[in-house]
Amino acid sequence: MPVGSITRGTTNTNRLRRVDRWISTLPALRRTTNPLVVDLGYGASGITTLELHERLLAVRPELRVIGLEIEPGRVRTADAQLRLVRDGATRFSPAARVSFALGGFEVPTGEDRPVVIRAFNVLRQYDESEVADAWHLMAKRLQPGGTLVEGTCDEIGRVSSWVAVDDQGHPESFSISLRLADLELPSIVAERLPKALIHRNVPGERIHALMTDLDRAWRVHAPLAVYGPVQRWLATVGTLVDTGWPVTAGRSRWRLGELTLPWSAVAPAPTPVA
Repeated sequence: MPVGSITRGTTNTNRLRRVDRWISTLPALRRTTNPLVVDLGYGASGITTLELHERLLAVRPELRVIGLEIEPGRVRTADAQLRLVRDGATRFSPAARVSFALGGFEVPTGEDRPVVIRAFNVLRQYDESEVADAWHLMAKRLQPGGTLVEGTCDEIGRVSSWVAVDDQGHPESFSISLRLADLELPSIVAERLPKALIHRNVPGERIHALMTDLDRAWRVHAPLAVYGPVQRWLATVGTLVDTGWPVTAGRSRWRLGELTLPWSAVAPAPTPVA
């Protein structure tokens, strides 16, 4: 039996473009001799699984993607979509190395272990206390050095955040990605934080401090809006760096509206023992 609970299944074309773009940079994906990627919980349509395959082909032309869903009807729907792809009736390549199967957190791919598991908009309905177990269950199916990318986004993919988890189930980094045009405040991402963080956006928590500092810097650099939102965002991230936030990557990623930090910079405070 698949492990997990049925999600709402909401999905949209291009909804996961931001995280896909980030996944394409993962060193493990580029190095592995077995470029298998799993899309866990793709929802009511297989479109985002097909898009994931299409986007990652640029870095691994021999890539394979398996979409897993816990609800059998969604697998049947995705298989029907795949038949249209094979018939050449869509924009996707009829030769796309994509398949769909029934599965949940146990990631039933046998001996064929994925180098990346993307699990997006899956854990939002779970309790925070269940997140670590789900991470560990998925992560133990990864290839050595592989990455679980777990997160959430809004319905059209303009606001997104995710956690990168290593093959031992330990979170390594936290990322946000925002559409900068018409952005009022970066803290809009607070509504779309991963389950491990969304209830921790309160005073005294690191994620709350990050949201506060982001908004403050964004407001300070409002005059730069005349040069465009990208310049304003670059200055905002620069201020975070100057004030001690351990932002990783560099300006090429920041220009995309991305921000990545080590997990330790935002990790929830320990829960006091009663």
